[in-house]
Amino acid sequence: MRFEDDVLAGLIDINSRVLDVGCGDGNLLLHLKKNKKVDGRGIEIDQKKVQESVAKGLAVIEGDAEKDLISYPNSSFDFAILNQSLQQFYDPRKVMNELLRIAKKAIITIPNFGYWKVRLQLVLRGTMPVTKNLPYTWYNTPNLHMCTIKDFYNLCRLDNITIEKSISVSSDKISNIQRGNLEIKNLLSEIGIFLIKK
Repeated sequence: MRFEDDVLAGLIDINSRVLDVGCGDGNLLLHLKKNKKVDGRGIEIDQKKVQESVAKGLAVIEGDAEKDLISYPNSSFDFAILNQSLQQFYDPRKVMNELLRIAKKAIITIPNFGYWKVRLQLVLRGTMPVTKNLPYTWYNTPNLHMCTIKDFYNLCRLDNITIEKSISVSSDKISNIQRGNLEIKNLLSEIGIFLIKK
């Protein structure tokens, strides 16, 4: 388990209905099933990862979330999870709003492009940064829309989305993000984790 997965699990209620969007090999979903007794489902675009998830006994289907979320009924889940993949969608705003249509709350994590090491690499080297959380070079990255924690706050305000809880992750340390410390957390956080609702 990754450290961030434990943080995500802490935001999920026991016995919840959960959709993990872009669930990968299903490890987070399996963890939630075992430790939170969730009724979990997953959607994943990579067929091999879908097979790995199904082999673990998980209800995971192959699909493209950007196109397929529309087929889920309103309020069919308590939580929808989008873990470090918002930046990979052509229309991240549409995906966020779809998540909040099909689930009461969504948990979204983003790699923070405003992190000081990312900024420093860009300034000193003059090239797009490569870090632990942004491990790709500019020409082979799946990331289409990079954003910062501050950008995410601004988008939520624009779409009337309530941020119930926001968490900064840096190394293996977590802390809360609030309006009063947004600037410094935008600089010091490697990852932002947000619990949101409409």
